[in-house]
Amino acid sequence: MREPGLPSLDQLRVFVTVIDAGGFAHAARQLHRTQSVISYTIANLEEQLNVVLLDRGKRKPTLTEAGKALLVDARAVSLKVDGMRARAKALAGGLEAEVSLAVDVMFPTCVLVRILEAFQLAYPSVALRLRIEALGAVAQLVIGRVCHIGISGWMLATPDVIERLALGHIRMVPVAAPGHALAQLEGTIPTSVAREHTQLVLTDRSHLTEGQDFGVLALRNWRLGDLGSKHALLRAGLGWGNMPEAMVREDVAAGRLRRLAMGDGEVMHYPIHLIHRGDEELGQAGKWLVARFAAELPLLLERGY
Repeated sequence: MREPGLPSLDQLRVFVTVIDAGGFAHAARQLHRTQSVISYTIANLEEQLNVVLLDRGKRKPTLTEAGKALLVDARAVSLKVDGMRARAKALAGGLEAEVSLAVDVMFPTCVLVRILEAFQLAYPSVALRLRIEALGAVAQLVIGRVCHIGISGWMLATPDVIERLALGHIRMVPVAAPGHALAQLEGTIPTSVAREHTQLVLTDRSHLTEGQDFGVLALRNWRLGDLGSKHALLRAGLGWGNMPEAMVREDVAAGRLRRLAMGDGEVMHYPIHLIHRGDEELGQAGKWLVARFAAELPLLLERGY
């Protein structure tokens, strides 16, 4: 058996159109060609691939088993080429190929999803890379040019080259599982008592906040790399800790977690900043993303997200 040849993009497009249009005649009208040219193109494609794609024994051509399998590949190739052409057109018009974004782990996921969905609709040809990090790691990615834009939390020592815009605060509340010893106490919990129980805190994988602790009271603490693990351990009753209010709202309402009345104040405000390098010009899509975050975040954070 001879090896399959190399089909042309036009042959693949004609094949897909015949199926989508419902026959040779409909495909001919859609592609503004004669029916004989459509039939000839499909015959050549079958010759190239060394398989029969269509059963012509019926009034309307139907896919053979081989045709069903190869139609999937034909669609994929056609879509890839269309995407390549759209991206080339955008690049020729000055649109960047990619935007990279680093977001603080405390940032509300529901808000992030809304903005990223809008971005993909506005710039479908621009690739978006996303990193979720904690504390100083977001700023480090922007400083190191790994990411173009950052939605960062605590900002301490950052170079002058970093442009930053304060967007608001995320409300952090201390919580523990109902069975935890602190959750059993009535009234305000003294700091001295809270210090005696294991506190779950996020760790910073960057050096920017080295030696700094934010909201850490306990003498014993577990340092965790992600907020999901912290959430799970809190619900399991293995410690207490501060969490974004929006993230634990349903747990508190359902009784899976209990808010703690801490003696040093029940609510901590976690600042959110939008950052990027001031010595590098953002592209059109990057500027759109910055403007969208800057416009929406202050209002959303005020509502308790």
